[in-house]
Amino acid sequence: MPLSLTDGRLIGLAWRSARLEPMQVMEAGTITQAAGLVGDFKGLKFRKRQITVLAIEDWRAACEAVGAPDLPWTSRRANLLVEGLALPRARGSILGLGAVRLEVTGQTYPCVRMEQVHKGLLRALAPDWRGGLTCTVLAGGPVRLGDPVTVLEARQWELPLPLPG
Repeated sequence: MPLSLTDGRLIGLAWRSARLEPMQVMEAGTITQAAGLVGDFKGLKFRKRQITVLAIEDWRAACEAVGAPDLPWTSRRANLLVEGLALPRARGSILGLGAVRLEVTGQTYPCVRMEQVHKGLLRALAPDWRGGLTCTVLAGGPVRLGDPVTVLEARQWELPLPLPG
């Protein structure tokens, strides 16, 4: 089934209290301009990476590419997991999630931790922004699993970052 710009939905929500801490899943939360996803350490510390968004379709493609289809999505360490939505691949694009507005600040470039999860996962996540999006919060509000997610404004597509080395 082709992905849509208007028919996505939130199927995962997760946060972590510190850099190396495990991800904690939740059914509902609050996103604010000041803190990103309330409880997640990144929102307070990294303004341009307050919220990270991952599409389940991209995650599954990367996992299939490395022969590990059952890896949990929280291994990617993203805050929001969406399905059915073609995530924009360009800075300045805007996502809507209820009252929440997120501006894409870049590609979530996979780090070496992905190699610790499964060999080859770093390279499998790099093409076509498969690792997801980093976002800043333009407008906050409550979020809950099942909420619709839409692309409100899609900027021109950008090339993914090259792999190191």
